[in-house]
Amino acid sequence: MTTQLGRGFWAELPKPFFVLAPMANVTDAAFRRIIAKYSKIRHPMSDFVMYTEFVSADGLCRAGEEGRAKLMRDLVFSDAERPIVAQFFTSTPEHMEKAAALAQELGFDGVDINMGCPDKTIEKQGAGAKLMLNSSLAVQLIEAAKRGAQKLPISVKTRLGYNKDILDEWLPALLAAKPASITLHARTRKEMSKVPARWERVKRAVEIRNELGSNTLIIGNGDIKDLEDAEKKVKGSGADGAMLGRAIFGRPWLFSNSYELENMPVVKKLIILAEHTRLFEELLGDIKSFSIMKKHFKAYCEGFPGAKELRIQLMETSTAAEVEDIVKNFLS
Repeated sequence: MTTQLGRGFWAELPKPFFVLAPMANVTDAAFRRIIAKYSKIRHPMSDFVMYTEFVSADGLCRAGEEGRAKLMRDLVFSDAERPIVAQFFTSTPEHMEKAAALAQELGFDGVDINMGCPDKTIEKQGAGAKLMLNSSLAVQLIEAAKRGAQKLPISVKTRLGYNKDILDEWLPALLAAKPASITLHARTRKEMSKVPARWERVKRAVEIRNELGSNTLIIGNGDIKDLEDAEKKVKGSGADGAMLGRAIFGRPWLFSNSYELENMPVVKKLIILAEHTRLFEELLGDIKSFSIMKKHFKAYCEGFPGAKELRIQLMETSTAAEVEDIVKNFLS
């Protein structure tokens, strides 16, 4: 159901609201389910938005049966994760339209277009961050997504610019296409994450939005440590919400804003680690490398006696059963 000129669920969120960033090989179905379990508790700040990992719209339209089936696995979600947005990347409007239609058919709450990813493989396709050099195509992609998913709000995730900050030209072009929301990573593509996020530019984005009389929501992204920090940055910039990415590593309870969870005993944290690993193996073990879990091991095993030694042992594992045995031995 859409409300307020196509803004859908975005219009119903309390402000400020918070969003889980789409991160390749991080925010997969297993991790999102764990995050939902430990963050969506009964708390006024636990209403947050989830995004899938980005999915190739080109692949969904052109891949063979086996390849498409694998991509479809990235679009599996549970009701516990709602509201959830499917994120796609492409430079072909026809493919974006078909991917958006698929998202609507699958029951997603929204569709997001990636216009900020710096991955060279994606950029070679004219997608991701390269779209910041082609505002006309960017607008066509938004319009195509709207045609494909007429009942869902369409949003965009982008940056300040490609080689330089072009926010004052880039943002008005996007706003003209009337997306429901725009998430702004407050760095350029060239800067990657080598410099601090410039939240004063998020503030400028809000000013531009207001000057143009747009209803599009502005979401700030970059260098957010936790919800307290997110609230501070949102308040200072005037943004409607904040997107958190790296802060979620090793802290699936992050969005609960719970002191008890944030300061949980080591034993509980390691039980969640084992649970996360088991779920990854069950849901994705046949299509994704177990090594993906190792970046999570590093994040979970930090800040307590013996953490380094435990982490070293976990890095040598290749199954959930091995992880559970090591955790049990450590806790005993």
